[in-house]
Amino acid sequence: MTTGRPLHLAAEIGGPPRYEPDHYLGLARLAEGGALDYVTLGDSFARPGPDALSVLARIAPATERIGLVPTVDTTHTEPFHVSSAVATLDWVSRGRAGWTADVSTTEAVARLFGRRAAEPAEALWPEAGEAADAGARLWDSWEDDAEIRDTSTGRFIDRDKVHHIDFEGDAFSVRGPAIVPRPPQGRPVTVIDGTTAAARAVAARHADVVHIRATSPEQAAAARADVHRLAATHGRSARELRVLVALAVDLGDAETAPEPGLASGPPLAGHGTYFRGGPVDLAELISQWYRAGAADGFHLTPITPARDLERIVNGTVALLQHRSLFRAFHPGHTLREHLGLARPASRYALARTAGEQR
Repeated sequence: MTTGRPLHLAAEIGGPPRYEPDHYLGLARLAEGGALDYVTLGDSFARPGPDALSVLARIAPATERIGLVPTVDTTHTEPFHVSSAVATLDWVSRGRAGWTADVSTTEAVARLFGRRAAEPAEALWPEAGEAADAGARLWDSWEDDAEIRDTSTGRFIDRDKVHHIDFEGDAFSVRGPAIVPRPPQGRPVTVIDGTTAAARAVAARHADVVHIRATSPEQAAAARADVHRLAATHGRSARELRVLVALAVDLGDAETAPEPGLASGPPLAGHGTYFRGGPVDLAELISQWYRAGAADGFHLTPITPARDLERIVNGTVALLQHRSLFRAFHPGHTLREHLGLARPASRYALARTAGEQR
C-alpha cells in the first residue's frame, strides 16, 4: 500500500548555535542538492543563537530551489510583524518561504519581554491559530495585481485592490492592510508540529504541513487520519495538507538494525522519535513506513548536522532515488510546487470579483 502521493522529505539544519552564515548556507545547499522539499531552522527565545528568520533571509539569495522554513514564536511577537517578515522571506527566496509557528511557555522567556505572564501551551495555541489566520489575511490583503507602477500618473497601487482585513480575535485585532505586497506563493507555507492535541487542532485548521511524532507506522497513520478528520470539520480537504513524521536521526553508527521497535525507538524530547543506525537502515525505515501509507513523508533532524545531513543526502536519499521512491530534482521553483500544494487565491480578490458579478 502507498499513499498515492510523492514522498516528501525535509531536514532541520540547526544544532548548537553557529554564527557563521556559510555554515547554514552549506547545509542548505547540501539539502538542495538532494532535492529535499525544505530545510527548517529551529529557534526559541529560550536559547542563544542568531534569529532563524534572519539567517534564512541571508542565505535565500544564495540558494535556488530548497524551501526555507524558520521557526517563529507567536507568543511574544506581533502577527503584523511576523507576516511582514515571512512575506519578505518569500520575496527574497523567490517563492520558497514557509514558517513553523510555535509558542513560548516559560516564565524565563516571559521575563525577557515583561508584557505578560507565562501560560501553558494549551492556552497559547489558540492564540497561535489567530496569528496564523491574521497572517494569511494580511498576505491576501494585496491582490496579485495591486501594484500598477504607472509612472505617467504617479500611481503605485490600485487602491481598490488593497484591502483592510479587520481581524478581531480573542488575543488581538489587526486592521491591515499589509505593508509588503502579496508574496510570490500567495501565502507562504505554514508548518505546525501537531503532536499535542492543542497544537493539532490549530494545525488542522491553519497549517499546510503538519509534523507528527510516532513510534510505529500504525501510530503515524492514526495521527495522520486524525489530522485529516479535524481538517474536514473546518471544510478542508486532505489534499490541502501534508503530514510528515518528525524523526531525529543519529547516523554515526555502522549499519545495524534500527533501535528495537522503530517502530519503537526511545523518544528524544523536542525532536520526535529517535533513530540510530546507518543511511541504509534509515532508507529502509522510510521505505517501509511510506509504503504502508503511514505519512506523506519525513522531517529529519540530524543529531550532528554537518555529519548526518551529508549521510542523509548522499546515502539515504540516493538509495531512495535508486528505488524510485524519491525524485532526483525539484518539480518546480516554489515550496508549494515542491509540496504539490496549490497557490491560493486572495480571499478579498474573490469577494470583490463576486461582488462585481452581482
